[in-house]
Amino acid sequence: MNLTKYERRPSREVRIGRVVIGGDRPIAVQSMTNTDTKDTEACIRQIERIFRAGGPIVRLTAQGRREGENLERIVRRLREEGCDAAVVADIHFVPEVAAIAAKYVDKVRINPGNYNSSHGEFEALIDQCRERGVAIRIGVNHGSLSKRVFDEWGDTPEGMVASAMEFLRVCREKAFDQVVVSMKSSNTRVMVAAYRLLVEAMEREGMDYPLHLGVTEAGNGIEGRIKSAVGIGALLADGIGDTIRVS
Repeated sequence: MNLTKYERRPSREVRIGRVVIGGDRPIAVQSMTNTDTKDTEACIRQIERIFRAGGPIVRLTAQGRREGENLERIVRRLREEGCDAAVVADIHFVPEVAAIAAKYVDKVRINPGNYNSSHGEFEALIDQCRERGVAIRIGVNHGSLSKRVFDEWGDTPEGMVASAMEFLRVCREKAFDQVVVSMKSSNTRVMVAAYRLLVEAMEREGMDYPLHLGVTEAGNGIEGRIKSAVGIGALLADGIGDTIRVS
């Protein structure tokens, strides 16, 4: 039998709280709460259950200022209770909330589609995260590319890659390397193509940032499990991926 040797894509290490991903580290499994981020108690209980089940990284949504500010209470209570889960804030629509969340969490996920072309706000976030040791995930979403990227590339994997590379270059110019990248889509073909193209683009420019894999809104039940297995599994088989989350 002729078996092909598995080779994992080389990537740099990125620290998220007490968790390190990339390099030779095991591929980290993470999850996301489905509780109201303003409900401190419910979030804490769910984060602790995820952590005990083997998910060392847990993401919470932060749609607005109130959710962002309540992350302080959630993280403080978790640490008081001895839970070392790495806490990630998912910034959906309002870039200003990223600056609030970065005061409390271990990693902030931003969507490039929500930032203007001047990059000033993103550069300020990098400076803040560097000071606290907070990682950043550049989370490109197939359904929310910026207008200028969409006008040039359309709703395509190539457009997703262009969006990610624009922000990765800013990180490199700022000498900030605690960066993770994701290319999310509910269409598994688009998702897989975007990640493969991104790896090629990063290699051309000498970048080795770790990758977060996931299929957005995969759905419930068997359909969701199949979509996630197909999308994530195809990339893992390529040696691509440093942390995964099933939506």
